[in-house]
Amino acid sequence: MTAPAYTLPDQRLESRLDDAKPAFTASEARAEAERCLYCVDAPCIKACPTSIDIPRFIQQIATGDVLGSARTILQSNILGYSCARVCPVEVLCVGDCVYNGWHKPPIQIGRLQRFATDAALTREASTGRRVLTPKTAAHRRRVALLGAGPASLACAAYLALEGHEAVIFERNALPGGLNTTGVAPYKLHAEDSLREVEYVRSLGVEIRTGVEVGRDVTVASLLEGYDAVFLGIGLGADTRLSVPGEDGAGVVGATAFIERLKNEAGFTVDGVRRAVVVGGGNTAIDVARELAKLGVSDVAMVYRRSAKEMSGYEHEMHHARVEGVRLVENAAPVAVVRSDDGAVTGLRVARTEKGSPVAGDERVLDADLVVLAIGQSKLRALAGEFAGVELDKRGCVVVDAVTKRTGHAKVYAGGDCINGGKEVVNAVADGRDAARAMMRAWG
Repeated sequence: MTAPAYTLPDQRLESRLDDAKPAFTASEARAEAERCLYCVDAPCIKACPTSIDIPRFIQQIATGDVLGSARTILQSNILGYSCARVCPVEVLCVGDCVYNGWHKPPIQIGRLQRFATDAALTREASTGRRVLTPKTAAHRRRVALLGAGPASLACAAYLALEGHEAVIFERNALPGGLNTTGVAPYKLHAEDSLREVEYVRSLGVEIRTGVEVGRDVTVASLLEGYDAVFLGIGLGADTRLSVPGEDGAGVVGATAFIERLKNEAGFTVDGVRRAVVVGGGNTAIDVARELAKLGVSDVAMVYRRSAKEMSGYEHEMHHARVEGVRLVENAAPVAVVRSDDGAVTGLRVARTEKGSPVAGDERVLDADLVVLAIGQSKLRALAGEFAGVELDKRGCVVVDAVTKRTGHAKVYAGGDCINGGKEVVNAVADGRDAARAMMRAWG
């Protein structure tokens, strides 16, 4: 693996949050692997968006072939290192394990995947012995990739493995997308995301940070200078409530808050005793859990509908409740309450019926901090600069379901910009599929 190109400051708040699912020891991994039935028609494979041959990689762990296990994983999911930590396995592979039907503990697939990829990347970094070796292409092509999140990293990695030139343009200082800036620290720390970025870079991928399309490089130059362009631009800024009192200190967007927690030296929540998180998705749950784990004594989640209608995963909400988070259902924010000196003192909410506020039925939830986790804007402007690239009603880039190609013959897209915000593993699948489609198109 190449020398680290990106560093993080010390004294980051995320370092106070330990892994929710600690790594297996070698003996624990082998014991768990030996429980697997190695199903022929394995439902866990069908549940994985990247279709990893799960029984095979687990059997390789059981027989002591850990590097072979990692190879099986990375051939299907080049970001298997991070996905082992951040994937909601409870509703994907682990959730479909046959043991569930027998009311027995399912195989801990994510932790086994972490064991194999941890071992492989560590060995490769120390010995130079590659898990996957890049080829030399007979006709080398050039691809520009916009955004250095999981979709672009996966696409670039698979192109580089086949000998093609992949150049990623990232406007921010740090690559990795939400793996670096937005994933809950108890799932993945920023330094682990950057470790995986280094692995991708070691395959021959070039990453140019601090480069913004439209300012530092033009769309025309990309289309002229490269054989294909991949849009892995993700989503935009946090959505606002548009209610009185919202503007000012004490009200923050969820992704902006998590990024500071993960990447900013000296950022703290000291002094925050009561926090209200607005939203019912997984990001809202993540923020609420982070605040509770960091010692905020009263953390409430406000959702405009019932718990059963939340988009956040039930198992994540269960953990949040165990950690002390309380859910305020059927409530919609109508105003942020501030003191005479401008400090946030609460969030005024109205009772809702079917998601709509009921006039005259309001109360105030005490709060020192309000975090908004109600979605992110779409990056419409950049996508619209490519002729032929269309957006759907949600503002997402329209692509062919199989090839991930847009209406422009040279432009492909994947990740959150086409699905509105799914899992890291979905972004990886998009990037991989786009790379394969490009290579098929080139012959």
